[in-house]
Amino acid sequence: MDWSWIPSNSGQILQLTGENAYLGIVPALIGLVIALPLGIAAARWNWFYPPTLTVLNIIYAIPSLALFIALIPAFGLTDTNVVIALTLYSLCVITPNVVAGLRAVPAAARQAATAMGYGPARRLLTVELPLAVPVIIAGLRVAVVSGISLASIGQLIGVSQLGYLFIDGLQRSFPTEVYVGLVLIIALAIVCDLLLVGVRRILTPWEAR
Repeated sequence: MDWSWIPSNSGQILQLTGENAYLGIVPALIGLVIALPLGIAAARWNWFYPPTLTVLNIIYAIPSLALFIALIPAFGLTDTNVVIALTLYSLCVITPNVVAGLRAVPAAARQAATAMGYGPARRLLTVELPLAVPVIIAGLRVAVVSGISLASIGQLIGVSQLGYLFIDGLQRSFPTEVYVGLVLIIALAIVCDLLLVGVRRILTPWEAR
């Protein structure tokens, strides 16, 4: 382990870490925006969920590198390629959690909201979704952590992030780069996971600590 390499390359390390964070977080957030209406529809219409889940499972079964390569003709060797691929994977994780969260809302809560004169839209926004937040955030946590990990594979198609340290370290037989990249990906995943735990606590202050 060459410790002197780290401070002498700190600028590049920070840049790669920022790029990896972007490629791991942004697709999960886009996936959440898409998964919410998709999950609401699947929770409302029972017939809609099985085919949706089948499609999502098929997408999730595609190896990440194969999906990156399949998107090259349309999006080239760009960040967009990785963002789209990871957004699809995040949908596979978040959508079932949206459905599970909404279906877990107690019937008594729905009935109480209806008795208070809440229409379907208001009941969804002010009662059902807030109660489903813990389950939805759990899915988002998995999507972000897995996205941060999978983003590193994007280096194989030339998309810069911490995966560069793995490839460069292997080619140069310089394990320090590999160790630094590994530690930073783990640290980035932990930080993002803890931030989402904090967001969940803010959004659900009624939950027991």
